[in-house]
Amino acid sequence: MKYYCIGIKGSGMSTLAQILHDLGNSVSGYDDEKEYKYTQKNLDERNIKIYSDNNHDIDKDTIVTYSKAFNENHKELKRVKEMGLTIKKYNEIIGELTEMFDTISVSGTHGKTTTSSIIKHIIYNVMGCNFFIGSGDGYASKENKIFVIESDEFNKHFLAYHPTYSIITNIEEEHMECYKDLDDIINTFSTFANNTKNKVIACGDNENVLKLKTKTNITYYGFKENNDYIIKNEQTTENGEKFDLYSKNEFIGSFIIPLYGKHMALNTAAAIITCMDYGISVEKIKELLPTFKNASRRFVEEKIGNNIIIDDYAHHPTEIKATLEAAKNKYKDKKIIAIFIPNTYSRTKDFTDGFVDSLKIADKVYLTEIDCNRENKEDYPGITSHIIVDKIEGAELISEKDINKLNNIQNSILCFMSCASTTHLIDAFKSLHR
Repeated sequence: MKYYCIGIKGSGMSTLAQILHDLGNSVSGYDDEKEYKYTQKNLDERNIKIYSDNNHDIDKDTIVTYSKAFNENHKELKRVKEMGLTIKKYNEIIGELTEMFDTISVSGTHGKTTTSSIIKHIIYNVMGCNFFIGSGDGYASKENKIFVIESDEFNKHFLAYHPTYSIITNIEEEHMECYKDLDDIINTFSTFANNTKNKVIACGDNENVLKLKTKTNITYYGFKENNDYIIKNEQTTENGEKFDLYSKNEFIGSFIIPLYGKHMALNTAAAIITCMDYGISVEKIKELLPTFKNASRRFVEEKIGNNIIIDDYAHHPTEIKATLEAAKNKYKDKKIIAIFIPNTYSRTKDFTDGFVDSLKIADKVYLTEIDCNRENKEDYPGITSHIIVDKIEGAELISEKDINKLNNIQNSILCFMSCASTTHLIDAFKSLHR
């Protein structure tokens, strides 16, 4: 079959395009962004054609799918409609893929990418698997039986999926432009859980997870003693997060993974439990965890002069808090500098106070103007980065053009955080040290 993916450089769409290609389909795509993005690396390796104009021909038997970042009036979307091409929703196509395999569906407000990446790392190296990781990392073979997929609650996409196993890492307010309130989010996750065939593995430390209403068998994990699997003796070491895992009072094993922060112990525990259910031994899991490399833009470190920069996908107050606390725990004797690119006007508006509280963990805070490609600024009057900056003592606005504000920073940790691309800021900072 032939597929045409509009918004192909988006992390989810890029991953979908890779999987469709690997399963023997002809795939091409369109994107407004002409500059190189990290999500196109795997597309380029597959020689998937990316267009940025509206003049190329598209075969009449092509199935079109598109990113929600593109509104109905976008010229390329209007063009394919006028051509009479078949258009399928992004999540509808993914739902069809989940029916083809034994699917492990990883969901939650935070931690989806890391948890699904750990599960994929273990299963892929033991028995092979297909995977859809939202950082732009996808692969599929018709020969594999298992499909590990990061499952996004945005626009209730994951309700189209058909999982055999589901992981729910946590539930919080997020994507409030798509949901009425927190109860609506919890009810949606309940429906997702009920769509699961075998088992749900969920974080019992999260109070909203405990409000799920589902008939599906649930196994709970976390730090609290009332969970089915309990994390004990957690500590952040130079080599990563170390902890013991118990099944009630039964000792399972001691584990270490080269990630940092208590939230990473939770993500790893979810992965361990899932892999054990697939018959993978504790010994093999312990052997593979230290070789794990996290997905793109998840606490990626690089030394620049006497500073260390961390590039992280954190874009929600809880994620920012986790990233900054992990940096503080790992580098106890260094100053932590936060450089944050807010994404979407709605999220900035809904979580202003949360962003303020989380960013205050850093010793110094910089924000750019809001980066948004799916909302109109005029629909959110008065919503700018100033509503955060003005509430944090010493915080400043920054851009690529005035990156020299960072020129005098020495012997510090600079955390570049956003779900939008941070590459332009990081490259500008590096240019100061050439």
